[in-house]
Amino acid sequence: MSGSGPPTPTIVDDFVAPVCDDVVVILYQDDDILLINKPSGLLSLSGKNPLNRDSVHHRLVQGQAGVTPAFPEAKLPHRLDFGTSGIMVVALNAASAQQLNKQFQARTIQKRYLALLEGWVADDQGQITAAIAKDKTHFPRVKICHTTGKTAVSEYRVLQRLEQPRRSLVQYIPHTGRTHQLRIHSQAIGHPILGCDLYNSVHSEQLADRLLLHASDLYFDHPVSGEPFHGQCPCPF
Repeated sequence: MSGSGPPTPTIVDDFVAPVCDDVVVILYQDDDILLINKPSGLLSLSGKNPLNRDSVHHRLVQGQAGVTPAFPEAKLPHRLDFGTSGIMVVALNAASAQQLNKQFQARTIQKRYLALLEGWVADDQGQITAAIAKDKTHFPRVKICHTTGKTAVSEYRVLQRLEQPRRSLVQYIPHTGRTHQLRIHSQAIGHPILGCDLYNSVHSEQLADRLLLHASDLYFDHPVSGEPFHGQCPCPF
C-alpha cells in the first residue's frame, strides 16, 4: 500500500465583486486596438460565479449603454487586478490579439505603474528582486519564496514623499509579470501599497478606500503598423 501524502487543500473562491458604477473609458481607438482606462473595483474578465459577470471584457463585448458601442470581437491580451486602475490595450480582432500576445509573452511591452506606499521609501530608486510562489494555503495570496518561487523583478523610483501621514509616490516598472508582484514587493520592502487588502500593515489598508495602484503607461508596437506606440492614462490619486 503506497502512501499518497497529505491531502491537497481545496481552494475556495467565494469572492463576489461589489457593483462598480465607474465606466470603462476609451482613451484611443482605431480599427485594430483600443486603449482603455479600467476603473478600480472592476474585474478584467468575468468570473465563473454568475454574480461576477460584470467585467471590462463583458462591458466591451456587450457595450456600455449610452457610453460605448459594443466590440463583439474584443480580446484582452493582458489583465489588471480587480483593485488596480489604469491603461489596458484591447485587441479588436484575432490577428491583433495574436500579435499583442506575442509581445507580452516576449516581455517586449513595457508597463509603468504609479503607487502610493505607506511611509517614506529610503532610497530614491532601486530594484526589488524577490522570487514569488503560489500560497496554496492562503488563496488568492502569493508569497515570497527564494527556493520555490519564480524570478520577479520590480524597478522603482520615488517621485514624491508626502507628509501627514508619511507616504511615498512611487513609479514602478515591472520586468516580470507575476501575480500581485507590485503589491507583495511593496510589502517586502516594508512599504505596502495603501488600500491593499492582501499585503498590508496594521494601518495601510485603512489609509485609502481603494488600492492605490494605477497602470499609467504602456509602450508597445502597434500590432498592424508595427510602429512604436505609447499609451498614457492620467492617475486619479
